[in-house]
Amino acid sequence: MDFQGPSDLHLHSDHSDGTDAPAEVMRAAHRHGLRTAALTDHDTTSGWAEAAEAATSLGMTFLPGMEMSAKYKWRSVHVLAYLFDPDDRRLRAMIDRVRSSRLERARTMAERIGRDYDLTWDDILAHTSDGATVGRPHIADALVAKGHVRDRSDAFATILSPRSDYYVALFAPDPVTAVGLVADAGGVPIIAHPAGRAGVLPDDVLFAMLDAGLAGFELGHRENVEPGIGRLRALVSERDLIVTGSSDYHGRGKPNIPGENTTGDEMVRRIIGAGTGSAPVYPSA
Repeated sequence: MDFQGPSDLHLHSDHSDGTDAPAEVMRAAHRHGLRTAALTDHDTTSGWAEAAEAATSLGMTFLPGMEMSAKYKWRSVHVLAYLFDPDDRRLRAMIDRVRSSRLERARTMAERIGRDYDLTWDDILAHTSDGATVGRPHIADALVAKGHVRDRSDAFATILSPRSDYYVALFAPDPVTAVGLVADAGGVPIIAHPAGRAGVLPDDVLFAMLDAGLAGFELGHRENVEPGIGRLRALVSERDLIVTGSSDYHGRGKPNIPGENTTGDEMVRRIIGAGTGSAPVYPSA
């Protein structure tokens, strides 16, 4: 069975830092004209079953995915992982370690912030769903609810900024390791928004990631800027890599709209053809 376009392969639910349940994410995607969608919550696959059921009931194709945390020196690198085996032992162990670090980090930041602001751990948990990957966005939502900041952007620019005394670094694997784990689990690793304001990763890191199994880049994303896009397009042409486009939808957490960028049909077919760890979920005939 073949999927139907248009396709958005980067959407988040309240199982990580989105604001909508997985089923509602799929309904939002459908309302915006999408016919294939991937749920890519941070470091978790817990929303797959709900999202797949909702998507297929709407006549959509669902691609299992995840956005895996990685880190190069001081900067975050996000690895979009598609069609991997969620039970792969080595990948699961790394994801569990990252999730544990997220929880410990959030607790420590909450404790520090609570010394100066009216904020408790229960306030933060009130903005998470069961099984969610707790992170800074949930702290931001609690700060907004308490009236300490205007919105998430204000929180990230002030209290939750890496320059803040309240900030705690997150453990994450280096991007070469992250890509290798996804590839070894039968997945298709794509770097999310790889030409953002922080710039493109150094060539030696990119080439090492390609050697580890990196399949391509998410070039259709509102955060990408030139000249980084041009640099990566040249690499795509040189290595015949996959190019995706997507919204990075977070519900009310970001202004991004489902389908504001989409992935071409041929690229989706390449992802489906390369993934061996899990399979797309197609609607019933």
